[in-house]
Amino acid sequence: MVKFFKITRTVLPLLALLGASMLAASAATRDGEFSIHVFTTGDVHGRYFDELYTGGRVRRHSLLAVSAAVENARKQYGRDNVILIDAGDALQGDNAAYYFSYVDTASVHLFARMTDYMKYDALLVGNHDVENGHAVYDRVRKSLSAPYLAGNAVKADGSPYFDSRTVIERQGLKFLILGYTNANIKNWLSPELWSGMSFLFLTRCVQADVDRAVAEIKPDVVIVAVHSGTGKGNGRELENQGLDLFRSLKGVDALICAHDHRTFVECDGRKCLVNGGSHCRNVGHITLNLKVKNGDVASKNVNAEIVPVDALKVDKKMKRRFAKDFNAVKTFSLRKVGELSMPLVTRTAYRGMSDYMNFLHTVCLGYTGADVSFAAPLSYNNSIESGDVLYNDLLSIYPYENQLFVLTMTGEEIRRYLEVSYGRWINTYNGEGHILKIENKADERTGSRHWSFIFRPYNFDSAGGLNYTVDVTADAGNRVRIASMADGTAFDPDATYKVVMTSYRANGGGYLLQEAGIDMSRIGERTVARYPQVRDLIYDFFGKHEVVTPESIGDNTIIGTWSFAPDELASPALVGDARLLFPQFQ
Repeated sequence: MVKFFKITRTVLPLLALLGASMLAASAATRDGEFSIHVFTTGDVHGRYFDELYTGGRVRRHSLLAVSAAVENARKQYGRDNVILIDAGDALQGDNAAYYFSYVDTASVHLFARMTDYMKYDALLVGNHDVENGHAVYDRVRKSLSAPYLAGNAVKADGSPYFDSRTVIERQGLKFLILGYTNANIKNWLSPELWSGMSFLFLTRCVQADVDRAVAEIKPDVVIVAVHSGTGKGNGRELENQGLDLFRSLKGVDALICAHDHRTFVECDGRKCLVNGGSHCRNVGHITLNLKVKNGDVASKNVNAEIVPVDALKVDKKMKRRFAKDFNAVKTFSLRKVGELSMPLVTRTAYRGMSDYMNFLHTVCLGYTGADVSFAAPLSYNNSIESGDVLYNDLLSIYPYENQLFVLTMTGEEIRRYLEVSYGRWINTYNGEGHILKIENKADERTGSRHWSFIFRPYNFDSAGGLNYTVDVTADAGNRVRIASMADGTAFDPDATYKVVMTSYRANGGGYLLQEAGIDMSRIGERTVARYPQVRDLIYDFFGKHEVVTPESIGDNTIIGTWSFAPDELASPALVGDARLLFPQFQ
């Protein structure tokens, strides 16, 4: 039988005294030398499993492989000497993330269950996590055992919407971890996705947060983790403030960043910055060597490195644990949604009109009734073969959870916008060098040299709904010549048009609107319509067409025409550049 008793007033002080003495004893740090190892992931983007959903193919990198690597580290260094932190952007980018975010919403989200299994100590909120909307990230937040950190996402009263910090203990040492999301979220995402929040600039709030937390908690080690790219340290990149923080923060031992998918390590003798890159290819590894004397930390030495993850060595026990979830996602992914009579290939979009871009423009214009559409290839080099299209293929056609927005723009603003886009895309060309802005550089992951674009091709917007040419011999700002609207009616620089683009672009992503002279502080006044996620519209388009053909997505009276000119100069040079970028397809 269970016995209950009443705690009297005389017992309470005794219990409080005992509790305090027990807490002090547990927190006391014995003298000696300690090595604590912090491992970091970031920009996982749904890479939970080591298998693809079609063809029985093995995926190169996954959380299953990260789990094996971390478990090996725990065995090597001791479980009480390892800390595991994720730096955000894990809830978007793969079928598994999509399925447990939008299809199976009754289960605890797979990411929450997997990170609990892996015993993460802290996780950050990324901008692509917020892009899923409240229904997803609020549900994940409630399910996680580890704290979900975004200290700069604050409510109207200034309090954090998510967790802002956590304190964990290793070997009697107190580790304070402060976490932050990207400060530029408001410029990318539709307001309803982050309602109830505003986002503080990191360089304006982190030091003050550190100082307050250190005074209150008196930790032995301070770690700051941010879902912000490494950047250049010039103080001018709102979305990439890693080096800005690293060069200004005081009282911090380690800084973790993510977001830009770029591996990076820098140490200055007092602290280290590490960016482990993306998609589970590597983990960041910070080693903290501490010497404790008379119960206090007498000295610290901090080192950091990037550790490649062996993709073929996976946590087999974890794989068995989540096999049912994988099979559910696989079944969902293999559903037929339509048929293509031709392939959709993204690499063809860099040389002019292509079926892939025609498809996007047709969907965007058809569902919104806009006059003009802006769209870009969202994968550097991807293809969907002709034949049956499975749901799995939709994430290759459109990998992001972007909505469609319709904005009003003048004809002159449309022209300036296109000038900005092609300014990132091409050089002025007179028969020498390259038309495309490409460079031969070493791959950060492998060290091997290869040709690649200088700028991100997902910002290479072309326009649908217009007939225009891009003169490759003209200087930047004077290349785009708009002849007419797609239906042949006159194009008026002074007229106002309805322009459809993604929510990412409409809220400032890629800075094309800003550089075209659009006042982003008044973008709400220009927004006349919002539509569902683009992938949902693509799914619906397949449902309305028994077979998608070049003709069904290539009506020039709807999508218009565009090309690089003069053709006799541009075409052979573009072929040559394409051979450098994609030699395996020549």
